Amino acid sequence: MTNEYQIRVLPQIAASEEAIKQLLADEHGLDAKSINGIRILKRSIDARQRTIYVNLKVRAYVNELPADDAFTRTEYPDVSGRRQAIVVGAGPGGLFAALRLIELGVRPIVLERGKNVHDRKRDLANISRSQQVDEESNYCFGEGGAGAYSDGKLYTRSKKRGSVDKILNVFCQHGASTVILADAHPHIGTDRLPQVIEAMRNNIIRCGGEVHFQTKMTRLLVQGDKVVGCEADGQEFLGPVILATGHSARDVYRYLAEARIEIEAKGIAVGVRLEHPSMLIDQIQYHRREGRGRYLPAAEYSFVTQVDGRGVYSFCMCPGGFVIPAATGPEQIVVNGMSPASRGTKWSNSGMVVELRPDDIEGDDVLKVMHYQEQLERNCWQQGNMKQTAPAQRMADFVNARLSFDLPPSSYAPGLVSSPLHFWLPKPIASRLQQGFKTFGRQAHGFLTNEAVLIATETRTSSPVRIVRDNDTLQHIRLQGLFPCGEGAGYAGGIVSAGVDGERCAERCAEYMCNP
Repeated sequence: MTNEYQIRVLPQIAASEEAIKQLLADEHGLDAKSINGIRILKRSIDARQRTIYVNLKVRAYVNELPADDAFTRTEYPDVSGRRQAIVVGAGPGGLFAALRLIELGVRPIVLERGKNVHDRKRDLANISRSQQVDEESNYCFGEGGAGAYSDGKLYTRSKKRGSVDKILNVFCQHGASTVILADAHPHIGTDRLPQVIEAMRNNIIRCGGEVHFQTKMTRLLVQGDKVVGCEADGQEFLGPVILATGHSARDVYRYLAEARIEIEAKGIAVGVRLEHPSMLIDQIQYHRREGRGRYLPAAEYSFVTQVDGRGVYSFCMCPGGFVIPAATGPEQIVVNGMSPASRGTKWSNSGMVVELRPDDIEGDDVLKVMHYQEQLERNCWQQGNMKQTAPAQRMADFVNARLSFDLPPSSYAPGLVSSPLHFWLPKPIASRLQQGFKTFGRQAHGFLTNEAVLIATETRTSSPVRIVRDNDTLQHIRLQGLFPCGEGAGYAGGIVSAGVDGERCAERCAEYMCNP
């Protein structure tokens, strides 16, 4: 028989299957030898008090062998010769759209401007070596999108629009650890996610779909009020179009604006990437000198406050990770964060950002928020000696408007240069960050410290544009056959929510193809 139990245990017990079996036996009158296996269904850490507990939902297999049901499989049929739809972009939105189309009997043609997930690695390494950014192959462009090499965090609060569990199970089917089904804040890891993405691509091809790399969409093919395909590198691809180009495809936004295809300015958040020694964050969050110790993971944190009517908050927290250069073109410095699966580096980082609304920027240009992003990234590049060397400042110095005469060690490979961020960052951003850091320092003793460094600038938190679509059909508000999708369209924020939106767009696209 199988039984499920909710237990609250110390970390050292949670780390041992045998210890969990013995605890279940002791508490429920079972023979420990009769428990042939356990499966952790849900896991979360409660570190609110000095004694830390792990909350577990456990399935125990008593007098029977564990079932092979670690995850739910999806069947993908052969769609060779079937009607086709075009998916522009091979990030999470595009990949999950393509897989869902296959489920529904539609043949996906995936167009990706960048390289495959493995060939991207050389271009990413070259950013640090040569200080040059390949405009088509970088941390944002290429197979897997911005998430492939920037952590693979799968936590989302967006659970009303589709099945988060389905997305996680599809990841497991393509090679991700089933641990992601149990953890409260699931995470694949930058070192493991590329293999999962490659498996998804191979599955698309095995089922009869196509994936074209280094194939950049340049325009939509429009007949009357219908999109009938798109052009990429001089070649026409015919079919309804799921447009999942990611939050950094500025050339796509410019094309849409010039073609008078309805888009609107959207709010974003901008700021810095804040990096602490991971041991310090562990000590603060776990309330103990030894930090995480042997049985706990690298500690996470989440902060949010309001300053002068705008949100100030942590974003994309990467415990035991790296800060990376995420620019997509020349004369830009953009930073992001990532973590390997082990989360075992000496540093922990997160974006620390300030809410920016379209009304905060003068003018009525639909691209005005994007232009603000571009100018801030250009200013940062100039402060960084016109290289990928990033301007940086110690955290307490920034709050107190002091110069940093030196900087602490950092994970940021291209290097840092001391810079007065408090002086040249836009005042509405700098002043709100200063006040926000004071608040966070009061909430977590030791957090506001000169051991931490601010690295500028974090600007790519989300799309600065929303491509307007109908709430029911998910098609563009005017053009039938065009399905704006995911983060780049302004309807998602992260890997899982983009995947959910990709599946929804695929469903509406398949319906449209039945009744065009």
